[in-house]
Amino acid sequence: MSSPVALLIDQLPESMQSYLQWVALQKHLSPKTCENYARDLQLLLHMAQKNKLNDVNAVAQHHAQQIIMQLHSEQHSPKSIARYLSSWRSYFRWMVFEHQLPVNPLQGIRAPKAPKSLPKALSVDDAVRLAGSEIAAVSAEKIKPELLLRDHALIELLYSSGLRVSEIVALDITPPNQHSPSALQGDGWLDLTEQQVHVLGKGSKPRIVPVGAPAIQAIQNWLAIRGSIKGAAQTPALFIGQNGTRLTARSVQLRLDKYAQMLGLPVHVHPHMLRHSFATHILQSSGDLRAVQEML
Repeated sequence: MSSPVALLIDQLPESMQSYLQWVALQKHLSPKTCENYARDLQLLLHMAQKNKLNDVNAVAQHHAQQIIMQLHSEQHSPKSIARYLSSWRSYFRWMVFEHQLPVNPLQGIRAPKAPKSLPKALSVDDAVRLAGSEIAAVSAEKIKPELLLRDHALIELLYSSGLRVSEIVALDITPPNQHSPSALQGDGWLDLTEQQVHVLGKGSKPRIVPVGAPAIQAIQNWLAIRGSIKGAAQTPALFIGQNGTRLTARSVQLRLDKYAQMLGLPVHVHPHMLRHSFATHILQSSGDLRAVQEML
């Protein structure tokens, strides 16, 4: 008895069957992937017939554009339409390669853009819980005291400044040494006196960002014991691990998510979410969009 995939392929025109045989051999596709290719081509055949084209190979660019509009109006998602187009474009490319068609009618045809979802932000209450001293209460028995102080300072700084995680881990405790730069030197530094950080953002653009009083206090608490970490004197990094080396962005992501789970927050928390939370909450309280843009 023939398989469902074989029955599906048998219903397609000979040119499509030949293409599927070729692509299966060339790409070593699984039966499921071959079935998906066949279903996409079956949809192309259906849409061509719907547009009164008896020969699917007669599809021209204006037909393709009409088909895309029809699929969009039938509530096919932009992501699905992009997949259909990829399959169909590959088929027509093969037809041109086999000298069965002069040009690929789908060349340059694009799927509708998917709507951009708004970035998620924590509620004010959840952000305050995460950035506040509550993490010490839920973590005291599981995490070393010095690491709790470090992580409290790090999260406070993330939330109060809106810095990217890459900018946070690149911060040093002193200004850069222009005369004898070190390989361990970061791209930014903390100015406790002025209560601000100097960072080098995207496109190597320098900016100065103010730091809130709670974050300054948390950083001072961390700096008071930072010297007890083995190897701390050998690196200028503000935030270091147990081995005295600069924290990585990945380690910050993992620790942030760990604390969020300990607190029972209802979402997966990552550093960029704190950046969005900072921007959202500042904008809600001040309404000054330009100032928020400058700080970000």
